[in-house]
Amino acid sequence: MAEPITVPTPQQIIEPALAGRTETMVLNMGPHHPSTHGVLRLVLELDGEVVVNVAPDVGYLHTGIEKTMESKTYQKAVVLTDRMDYLAPLSNNLCYALAVEKLLDVEIPERAQIARVLLTELQRLSSHLVWLGTHALDLAAMSVFLYAFREREQILDIFELVSGARMMTSYFRIGGLAYDLPADFIPTVEQFLAIMPSRIDEYEDLLTANPLWLERTVGVGVIDAQSAIALGLTGANLRATGVAYDVRKAMPYSGYETYSFEIPIGKNGDIYDRYRVRIAEMRQSVKIVQQATERLRELGPGPVVTPNRKVAPPPKREITESMESLIHHFKLWTEGFKPPRGDAYVSIESPRGILGCYVVSDGSPKPWRVHFRAPSFINLQSLAHMAKGRLVADLVALIASLDPVLGEVDR
Repeated sequence: MAEPITVPTPQQIIEPALAGRTETMVLNMGPHHPSTHGVLRLVLELDGEVVVNVAPDVGYLHTGIEKTMESKTYQKAVVLTDRMDYLAPLSNNLCYALAVEKLLDVEIPERAQIARVLLTELQRLSSHLVWLGTHALDLAAMSVFLYAFREREQILDIFELVSGARMMTSYFRIGGLAYDLPADFIPTVEQFLAIMPSRIDEYEDLLTANPLWLERTVGVGVIDAQSAIALGLTGANLRATGVAYDVRKAMPYSGYETYSFEIPIGKNGDIYDRYRVRIAEMRQSVKIVQQATERLRELGPGPVVTPNRKVAPPPKREITESMESLIHHFKLWTEGFKPPRGDAYVSIESPRGILGCYVVSDGSPKPWRVHFRAPSFINLQSLAHMAKGRLVADLVALIASLDPVLGEVDR
């Protein structure tokens, strides 16, 4: 049996140095270092410029989201999920909504299911574009940053079209969608799909065979499949080691089992493989969005929220005609619905890996407990394993390759 992998704490690095029991140097990187992708502090133990040990110190962005959700009704808590992984708020919405819907045992209309898949894949593209642009910028490739954000703007325009907000959309609601897709949604998505494959080609032309990029990424931050599994790595960071695990295939949700797509994997588990896997994932997301767009066009208009009036408020036109609908609307927005006692867990494949949501109901209109399995938090512990023996200059590239979002790490 392999020895367990341990992750050092900041105290385990700092205390021996303070006591004079080491000849190495202890250095703080952060919490305001410009290249740490958020408010992250790393305690480094260095031998010259070589990393002997590193301990991530998190909590600088702690917002108490999980605790705050206990004081909100189930529907009103949706807006808090946007603020965790702020580069993939729709993924957070979806995971939470699916968990509560599992508690309620409600059916979601097909049009809403398709729209959820389409928009979360656009969200994956948007998130990966931020990762690609900032990762390249960390390694001094300025052009890629400008290219990636050019396409991200188009995706944010689509989000604004459907929800009125570019980032914190809160568009997925328990029972379906906040409201129906606008008439010009499909043509707008098709315009984006027409250009995106060629734009991914441009990113690869700039980086994939670039000698400077290869020098900084190939063979750097290597982690094998066994260690990745032991550390709980998921998402592209796990698939780069050769493990073809994706929740969308292993435990499909929202109808993913009906879509045709592949799971990209790497071989070496280094920074370069993590880059190649995410680039390939972007191509697969485009493929899924194309299929979802065709399905929406074929399906035509239809309901986008559950007909259960005790879970989702009735449409405005019903309120003017039906006293019962008015009562449902009033009670839902003042008191909220009451799921049966019990608990539910749902996991999805977010842009950063397995995002899980565990909800416990005590029968009241507010959740007794909500907890998220945040992939950024778990992926970050692999940094110590990958950084040992590398130079300080490699640390920035290593952090970027893990693609952590500190809002999700701290919650």
